[in-house]
Amino acid sequence: MPHLPIYFDHHATTPLDGRVLEAMLPYLGAEFGNAGSTTHSFGWAAKAAVDEARQQIAAALGAKPKEIVFTSGATESNNLAIRGVAARYAEHSRHIVSASSEHPAVLDPLSRLRRQGFEVTLLGVIPAPDPLAGLVRPEDLSAAIRPDTILVSLMLANNEMGAIPPMARIGRICKERGVLLHSDAAQAAGRIPLDVDALGVDLLSLSAHKMYGPKGVGALYVRSRGPRVRLEPLIDGGGQEGGLRSGTLNVAGIVGLARAVELCLEEMPRETPRLQALRDRLYAGLMATVPGVRLNGPALQQPGHRLPGNLNVSFDGVEGQAVILQMKDVAASTGSACTSERPEPSHVLAALGLPDEAIRGSIRFGLGRFNTEEEVDWVVARATEAVTRLRQMGT
Repeated sequence: MPHLPIYFDHHATTPLDGRVLEAMLPYLGAEFGNAGSTTHSFGWAAKAAVDEARQQIAAALGAKPKEIVFTSGATESNNLAIRGVAARYAEHSRHIVSASSEHPAVLDPLSRLRRQGFEVTLLGVIPAPDPLAGLVRPEDLSAAIRPDTILVSLMLANNEMGAIPPMARIGRICKERGVLLHSDAAQAAGRIPLDVDALGVDLLSLSAHKMYGPKGVGALYVRSRGPRVRLEPLIDGGGQEGGLRSGTLNVAGIVGLARAVELCLEEMPRETPRLQALRDRLYAGLMATVPGVRLNGPALQQPGHRLPGNLNVSFDGVEGQAVILQMKDVAASTGSACTSERPEPSHVLAALGLPDEAIRGSIRFGLGRFNTEEEVDWVVARATEAVTRLRQMGT
């Protein structure tokens, strides 16, 4: 029997890796200096740690250190990218393109801009049951771009169904049309390789707690050349981060973010096939023991278009939330942690064209670094019992 409880909700957050904590500890104790203090050794040590972390993160993205802006996480990074571009270029253009399946950290800033007079086009995605369900069609993006379009914002990996769009092709379209491209990479970073030039992105959002780092710290990549991206800051104050994000730097968190990125890169060649195998084992087990299981999102045989540890399924005739409550000692979810308190069906699964019954019957399993085959088999057994029990109660 595996150690309980079992955590299968790695899209919501990930456990802090002990090696990341070890790297952070000095900056939570003796090395407590402010990176902005330039007149003594405490400040110099803090600044040196931040500079090293910035270099590490930039190298992992194929970027320059000066292109990395530290933030509190991907939500702030998304807001800075979207609202920062909008404010900077508002006098010339006021049209933005995104997708209906984006995270609220993108959709909500876009709604704010709409209220301020900007035009927003939300693209649909390929509907189910297509093997590429959930992906944005590049031709749809091309058709949506107008002469007054200033920004395209499309996530690099979907937080509910793991869909990975053809971002390099999307980047080429934006480059050809002279439009900036932002991508929320909170779910992708640490799980798939990232190179800002290969992807063609001009802005990229990261969050440490999605890749075994600490909560409350993230980064925004801001392209400095070809083209140079200019942003209006959201936070004014001490002028930190090149004036783009004022506030005392979270030195321990930044060090943790860099160490988390470093570990993900080291382990990705082994971790990707391992997570794919665990995910496929989970799906095969459910299909073999539970009638009426529907896969949501891209086919599992599309590895370049789906995150390796993501599985989103619907169980016919039952509510996903009820299944989770029946599966004691298993942590899973019915969708984004940021929308878990909202009663509406998942807007992401609705974008696939699924009926409400299928959406309400969905569960998102997110497997991660410390999960095992034994845990997968235990979850299959508990899910089978839960669905069977609920269906019997409903008859």
